[in-house]
Amino acid sequence: MLNKKQSIKSMCLCAACIALCVVLPMAFHGLGLGPIFLPMHIPVLLCGLLCGWVYGAVCGILGPLLSSLLTSMPPAPVLVSMVPELCVYGLVSGLLIRVVRRRSVYANLYLSLVGAMLAGRIVGGIAKALFLFSGGKPVVFQTLVAGYFVTSWPGILIQLILIPTLVFVLIKARLVPDHFEKVQ
Repeated sequence: MLNKKQSIKSMCLCAACIALCVVLPMAFHGLGLGPIFLPMHIPVLLCGLLCGWVYGAVCGILGPLLSSLLTSMPPAPVLVSMVPELCVYGLVSGLLIRVVRRRSVYANLYLSLVGAMLAGRIVGGIAKALFLFSGGKPVVFQTLVAGYFVTSWPGILIQLILIPTLVFVLIKARLVPDHFEKVQ
């Protein structure tokens, strides 16, 4: 019974994160701040950490796809690199939170979060380099680095502050799946 209850809780959290993948970008892009604050990344990383790698990967695929279908954000050329990036965010954060075992839940969270963020950016950069060409010229490495790290540093900082805070709030409210509570 406990597994079924935990699974239902994870499905509900995943669904909420997918919904946030649609709603958050609308708010941020409406202000012209989407590429800087990376609003879709937060629910995907959160889903992976709280619900596990399968739900995290599903959220990373369905979130941008539904958002693109419903709001045209991200546009199709961006979607091609964003889906693999976000899928890896959800997948790796979910895997690492189960594998990383330090004495501190803070260390577990940050190592999992940073590992997922780096892996996702690498995969997103590769996808962008493979699929996006401007005028027949390959995407330059410096352009990828600028787009993935320099332009979006406020979003990276927000993720590093907000996501662990949200996880601890959800733990205190007892709204997270049991596996995460055992990590403490």
